[in-house]
Amino acid sequence: MARMTLKERYHHMTRLGWQPTYQPMEKVYPQATYEGIKVRNWDDWEDPFRMTMEAYWKYQGEKERKLYAIMDSFAQNNGHLNLSDARYVNALKLFLQGVTPLEYQAHRGFARQARQFPGEGASVACHMQSLDELRHTQTQIHTLSHYNKYFDGFHDFTRWHDRVWYLSVPKSFFDDASTAGPFEFIVSVGFSFEFVLTNLLFVPFMSGAAYNGDMSTVTFGFSAQSDESRHMTLGLQAVKFMLEQHEDNVPIVQQWIDKWLWRGYRVLSLVAAMQDYMLPESPMSWKEAWEIYFEENGGALFQDLERYGIRMPDYAPICAAEKDHLSHQVWGILYNHTAAAAFHTWVPDERKMDWLSAKYPDTFDKYYRPRLEYWRELEQKGERYYSQTLPLICQTCQIPMGFTEVANGDPMQVAYRSTEYNGDRYHFCSDPCQAIFEREPEKFVHAWLPPQQIFQGNCGGASLEDVLKWYNIQPGDNLDYAGSPDEQRWLEWKGLAAAREAAE
Repeated sequence: MARMTLKERYHHMTRLGWQPTYQPMEKVYPQATYEGIKVRNWDDWEDPFRMTMEAYWKYQGEKERKLYAIMDSFAQNNGHLNLSDARYVNALKLFLQGVTPLEYQAHRGFARQARQFPGEGASVACHMQSLDELRHTQTQIHTLSHYNKYFDGFHDFTRWHDRVWYLSVPKSFFDDASTAGPFEFIVSVGFSFEFVLTNLLFVPFMSGAAYNGDMSTVTFGFSAQSDESRHMTLGLQAVKFMLEQHEDNVPIVQQWIDKWLWRGYRVLSLVAAMQDYMLPESPMSWKEAWEIYFEENGGALFQDLERYGIRMPDYAPICAAEKDHLSHQVWGILYNHTAAAAFHTWVPDERKMDWLSAKYPDTFDKYYRPRLEYWRELEQKGERYYSQTLPLICQTCQIPMGFTEVANGDPMQVAYRSTEYNGDRYHFCSDPCQAIFEREPEKFVHAWLPPQQIFQGNCGGASLEDVLKWYNIQPGDNLDYAGSPDEQRWLEWKGLAAAREAAE
């Protein structure tokens, strides 16, 4: 062993060479072939990090000790009082509600793939990622539990993930991925989300946390991001492995990339609104992040994959057109329906609107500032607008119909598509969502759609009060930030409550 190279030593410690004798491979690994992926030799799998389990535990244990020391210090020193503004906490609420349950779903998903892949290298890599995802779930809950002591909207995120309308967007992504085969799952999560899109979530979010004085969240973000580097490598290695094994795999992988990059992009539309509107101090806009992490980095990636026959998805021009509109349109959806959401929304102040105007010079002042100013006028008259109806949502991504035909040159026209299947009509927010449905309709006709479930009487009752009770959204969790318990507590902590009352 002493004379072996690191690669040889790792190979002997992770390649057991086990072959079943009394059962055929098809029964031991029933999911390895039904997707149509052809594998000539599992030993061709390369492990870029070559980390043994012993090294893994030592490495992760050291990170845990450092992370929890900072978390304890943050809590003992009332670190939440050093935030830029209490509005920022709503970004943490959306993160805990939307992202943390996905970490747990990823943990379960990769544990399943570790069992289903015949190749030991791929199995070991999926097993380690499964443990990483469970750790991320735990550290995020522990970090954000401090805020549950002082702010509303943190107390029942697991129930909300299963029931609340806007959280059906990320949940449907993982429900779709988890009911796929092992190869499609690793393309959906390991490649499309982890490798191509994860930087759009973690890097701007953690930078935003630092800008707004939330060093506890910054710490867990960087602790998780060091794991993400391995996850990204696993996703890319899995795609290249499939493409190198057989030329028949290329069209299958291309179809999955087309589907899952779009599905991940739609999930990240929530992040776009959070990044541009929920952060009082914003390090970069959604548009800037998209240009850096997808157009530049993703563009270089697809140039590298061209030699395998993989191309950039055809819908990339839609994303390019929407980057000037996406966050504003999603914020409008959240603002309209925040009576049934476990966080607050608000009309941005003039300082934030000027920032948005500078970041989106071609669209914000023309299309979105007038709408926000109109909503502010309604608020000042005591008529703060809340939607009184249930929205029509997309059958595929489950986002309410709030996107417009920007790719077709008409940003004032709501985008709407529909198709019939087995005598029923289904509705979509875009051409890619319609195409994904039509490729495998039997999967998406079973989608659990919150508005339809409410109309069918499956969500506690017919009134908003009934639905909120079923959600367990309590007074203080929802509605506008202005006048909320969160705002009142923040003003009292900062000694601004008396000054506010005198000014009024």
